[in-house]
Amino acid sequence: MPDLLESPDAGRRDRTLAITADRIALEERQASAKPEAAESTPVLLFQHVSKWYGPVIGINQVTLELRPGITGLVGHNGSGKSTLLRLAAGQFRPDLGAVTIAGHDAWTADAKRHLGYCPELDTFYEEMSGRAFVRTMAQLVGYARVEARRRTEETLELVGMRDRADRVLAGYSKGMRQRIKLAQALLHDPPLLLLDEPLSGIDPIGRRESIALFRELARRGKCLLISSHELEELEKLTDHVAIMAAGRIAAVGTLTQIRDLLDDHPLSIRIASDQNRQLAGLLLDLDEVVGVERDDHYLLVRAKNPRRFFQRLGDLVLDRMIEIRHLETLDESTHDVLGYLLGGKAR
Repeated sequence: MPDLLESPDAGRRDRTLAITADRIALEERQASAKPEAAESTPVLLFQHVSKWYGPVIGINQVTLELRPGITGLVGHNGSGKSTLLRLAAGQFRPDLGAVTIAGHDAWTADAKRHLGYCPELDTFYEEMSGRAFVRTMAQLVGYARVEARRRTEETLELVGMRDRADRVLAGYSKGMRQRIKLAQALLHDPPLLLLDEPLSGIDPIGRRESIALFRELARRGKCLLISSHELEELEKLTDHVAIMAAGRIAAVGTLTQIRDLLDDHPLSIRIASDQNRQLAGLLLDLDEVVGVERDDHYLLVRAKNPRRFFQRLGDLVLDRMIEIRHLETLDESTHDVLGYLLGGKAR
């Protein structure tokens, strides 16, 4: 999948074409340019998008480009993930910037024909069977009865629910409800799928099956944006993630790229102990420490390669029996990114 860190035109490939007077050759050149133009249009594009809820900002100057493949969207509660997904689904309009799907404004009917959406919360007609619900959704989209029935059976087969679809929705497990939501999202075979916490509440076997299904959809050329608050479960699905923090895209790319960028970005850490003077001298001897400032209560440390710094800091305080009373990262976006990359939530 193309790297999100690349420019919007990174996927383009120049082609050497022989220039002749032959009209057929000219038509061939024109025809060969059409697929190239189509490839240059991202499936989903956010351009400097901001959204407010009154005085509260939901997302702030977000730019993001997605093409076929799987991208994980990760962030703590309140980071802006849900706002971003609702903007992509056309449920909200941006206050600033533009959101497009296959070149169409996200809130238009043309855009929604390219979109399948699975929200985190589900609201079904609980008295209906899964099959009846999916077929009803197909008819609401506008398919005739025969076509709606055909598409229903195909999507139920794809999500592994064809043999269980006659049960009443009220009796479905969480995993079965997730599958029915995915089935209705796939009815019109959209190129873009927005999946909000699709693995939440699913048992391990169902989770493995869902991951296999998502990979198969990506193999078929679809673009999947999968939201989660846990990086660990997304790592089993894709190493390509966008990490949100405080309404912004804090980092985007492969996990390796993000870790490398974080290693090169000095991090500010506030530390307090009963031996600040001694600790400052010891920290200055570490290769990862760029600088240390000291006041009456705290040390302000600038460190590169945060993973190695925190490991060496832990070894240092244990070896010298120094009690740390306060430890805080001061760069908000880096704070959240670091929390995920270190395998836990930053605090």
